[in-house]
Amino acid sequence: MSKLTHLDDSGAARMVDVGGKPATARRAVASGRIAMSAAAFEAIRAGNAPKGDVLSAARIAGIMAAKRTGDLIPLCHPLGLEAVNIDFDYEDRSIRATATASLTGRTGVEMEAVVAVSVALLTIYDMAKAIDKGMVIGEVRLIEKTGGKSGDWKADLR
Repeated sequence: MSKLTHLDDSGAARMVDVGGKPATARRAVASGRIAMSAAAFEAIRAGNAPKGDVLSAARIAGIMAAKRTGDLIPLCHPLGLEAVNIDFDYEDRSIRATATASLTGRTGVEMEAVVAVSVALLTIYDMAKAIDKGMVIGEVRLIEKTGGKSGDWKADLR
């Protein structure tokens, strides 16, 4: 078994020292989905949900969350993100959120992309729960990452 990077020799949690690593271009893409009733789906799509423009609020919330990932996830490095983008796609009575985070740095941005998607989806739920309290958030996952010591990785989406 390989040594766990977030544990020291005595088994105590620690933040990984990335000080000696070279700064490289890094990018991560994450995706997730929220399924909902036809009424909630149509209200969001038409832009007439009770709380206003759901996707605009969700986009801003996701970007803000990505910037705060180091405050939310223990042992995660606070990063100076260079870009965070969140896109939404309408699917069959659901909305898919896709977040892309990037920077030039010493550690990856996978967690920032996953946190951005998660908070964007939670914001959609909050903004539309008056219409449908039974919405289901799922399929939150890393889709791909580039850069860093471990190189590029892409999810098998079969």
